[in-house]
This record gives sequence, structure tokens and C-alpha cells, in this order.
Amino acid sequence: MTAGAAWTTQSERSNQAMLRLMTWISLRLGRRVARVVLVGIAAYFVAFAPRARRASRDYLSRALGRRAGLRDAWRHMFSFAATVHDRVYLLNDRFDLFDIRLQGAELVDAALADGRGVLLVGAHLGSFEVLRALSRRRGGMRVCMMMYEDNARKINAALQAINPHASHDIIALGRPDAMLRLSEALDSGAVVGLLADRTLHGDGSVQLPLLGTPAPWPLGPWRIAALLRRPVLLAVGLYRGGNRYDVTFSQLADFSLTARAQRDAAMRAAAAAYAAAVQQYCLDAPYNWFNFYDFWTTPSSPQPAR
Repeated sequence: MTAGAAWTTQSERSNQAMLRLMTWISLRLGRRVARVVLVGIAAYFVAFAPRARRASRDYLSRALGRRAGLRDAWRHMFSFAATVHDRVYLLNDRFDLFDIRLQGAELVDAALADGRGVLLVGAHLGSFEVLRALSRRRGGMRVCMMMYEDNARKINAALQAINPHASHDIIALGRPDAMLRLSEALDSGAVVGLLADRTLHGDGSVQLPLLGTPAPWPLGPWRIAALLRRPVLLAVGLYRGGNRYDVTFSQLADFSLTARAQRDAAMRAAAAAYAAAVQQYCLDAPYNWFNFYDFWTTPSSPQPAR
């Protein structure tokens, strides 16, 4: 296995028993009480996860334009913990607890109008879960996620702990039938989500700037979109603190009419547009970037699945 894909084998820090306990506390005692626990969780990681702390402060120093301190690192990790914790409520249909502000939904409607589905590309930026939950709320459309099989198994175990009745349609990458399943899902009119900021197995990367320094960005997601000849929307759910999320959809690329000879150039252009958009969101909401490793020198790094 390449170093760039090693994150796919990293074990989870949490376990099902702890998730069930946190779920019970959250649903029985309420979100306000449960969030008190997050204060300690964020402090624990600042104190006892030195690699994540260093990566957080390095990234935040770039995004904030000043030297980031321990308080900034704590806020960064608290934001991450908060978005993970909110899954408990989103997966139990407690939308009433949140102020979710939506922009660009008409782009999704337009992409779905021809019945060919839509490919949504996100990042480890804010909450992708809030997009899937919102889609279920807005008419019950089929929503799939693409991820590696090991991570899919961990995610399914975590979902069972949070809500045994919550269903997630996951297409496991790395299986021989993955592309066929993806094509069938899109042809049936599904929304398929993929996080495109971590390298796929041996699929290559391209150097593009992030916050003033070149970083390796994966080409795999764009190869998938090009092979399937699909339009791609960027989907981001930024956590704004408290109970507010800003969900934005924007047009990113369209491979529908891309000729084979133009495919490589189109993939690189899409990766560049994606990197530029991610950078803008990092500047707008710096504490929403949840890649806790040295993104500038490592295509992907060992860390828990999200």
C-alpha cells in the first residue's frame, strides 16, 4: 500500500459502546447538555494528539494569517467534534434543532431533471452529513456515498450505534463492481456524494496551491467523473457555530461532452477549480477544515475515518 493511501487502514479512536452512550446522553438529556462533553473531548485531543495539534496550528496559521495558538487549536477540534456529534440528531431526524440555510438547491434540481442523477463532490470541510440528511428531508431522494470498504464498514458500525434504523447507501470503492454500481445509481436518478480531498489508491495527484503553498490534490474523483461523463456539483455544509449550518451547492465541472483526447486537461482544470473553491471556504470558515495532518507534504495521512 502506498503512503498516500495509508489513511484508509487507520483504526477508529471511538467504539460502538461509547457511541451508544453518547447517543443516549444526546437524545435523552438534549443537545445543550451533551455539548458540554465536547468541551472536554476537544481539550483531550489538544493535549494528547500532538500530530493533530501541530497540523491544526500549521493550517490555521495559514488560514488566519497569524500564528495560531492552543486556543485556536481547541476551537478547531471543538468544531470538528460538534459536527460529528450533530450526526446523532441528523440521523435521528431531529432537523428541528438546526438552522440550516440552503443556497444553490436549484442546481441540484436542474441536474436531476433529466433523470441521470448528479455527482456531488465535497471535502473534509464542515459537515457532509447535513447535506445527506437535508436531501432525505426534501423529498426522500436516493442519496449514495462513495468510500473505501474498510471505512464503509466502520461508518456502518457507527451508524448502527447511533440509529439502527438509519440507512446509508454506500458504494465501496476498490471492489470490482464499484464503477458499475455507481453508474447504475446515477442512471436511476440518485445523488452520489464523494469527498475529493484525499488521494485514492494509486490514482495520482496534482500539485495545486492551498493558502499560498502547493499541495497534492487527488485526480481520482475527476477521473471517475470523466469516465462516467457526468456534471459535477460542489457541495459544502459549513458549521457556523451554535445550531447553524450554511449548505451551498455550486457548479464545478461538466464532463458530459468531454472528448477522450481532452479528458486529462479537463480533469486537471476541475481539480484546480475544486482546490480554489476549497481555499475560499477555508478563508471564509477556517475552523471547518477537518484534515488533521500535514496536507501540504502528504497526499493522505493516517487518521480516523469520518
